[in-house]
Amino acid sequence: MLTDSKQLIWITGGGTGIGRATALAFAALGHRVVVSGRRLEPLQAVCDKARQQGLGDTLGTLAFDVTDSTDTQRAFEELCCREGVPDLVMLSAGNHQPMPARELSVEACRALMEVNYFGILNVLEVVLPAMRKRGLGTLALVSSVAGYRGLPTAGAYGGSKAAVINLAESLACELNGTGIDLRLINPGFVRTPLTDRNEFEMPCLIEPEEAAEAIIKGLKGSGFEICFPTRFAMIMKLMRLLPYRLYFSLIKRKTGL
Repeated sequence: MLTDSKQLIWITGGGTGIGRATALAFAALGHRVVVSGRRLEPLQAVCDKARQQGLGDTLGTLAFDVTDSTDTQRAFEELCCREGVPDLVMLSAGNHQPMPARELSVEACRALMEVNYFGILNVLEVVLPAMRKRGLGTLALVSSVAGYRGLPTAGAYGGSKAAVINLAESLACELNGTGIDLRLINPGFVRTPLTDRNEFEMPCLIEPEEAAEAIIKGLKGSGFEICFPTRFAMIMKLMRLLPYRLYFSLIKRKTGL
């Protein structure tokens, strides 16, 4: 759980989008934040932004590739030596690539799974033992409402996010009572470089700062799932309950596919 006292927070995918906005919001609350990503330049830009906002040196950087288990291990060891075991780890590194059925590609699916799913597992593999040993910590896994049900052109992306949802549910069952607080974050459409790739009108589109506000509010609470924006998330949840015949009919009517 996110507390008012100063915590050490590690964010993967912290150089852009939701991760960036949430890192700055955490720092504004007085927490020490370390942002990670493959490239140092975007991470440094987040730190520069924090200083411009009068937050001093509340943000630090740690560049590594979540798809590389060896590099992930190296990064975690460096973080622990430099800052200590983090109190909260937010796993928001991700990628998105629309994939229509006519362009079905195993390579595209595998690439998204490497980042969106196995990237999370690589970090969990090194963080979980340290948190279990300490008996305390918060893990926030960022998935998407796209993982609730199959959507047109989102077979690769939605499949990877569905896997994260299943993983989070499974781990939450086992970690209950261990002192490790596992949370699932399911955003709807948030304006980021990834969603800019979509060629359709995105309903209930929100800004990264609004997403950060929702995430922080959720982490201060006790609920397992943090989903937003509320109206769109509720619509997606209701769609999970529809039988296939009604669901496919609705999707065809709404998308024209």
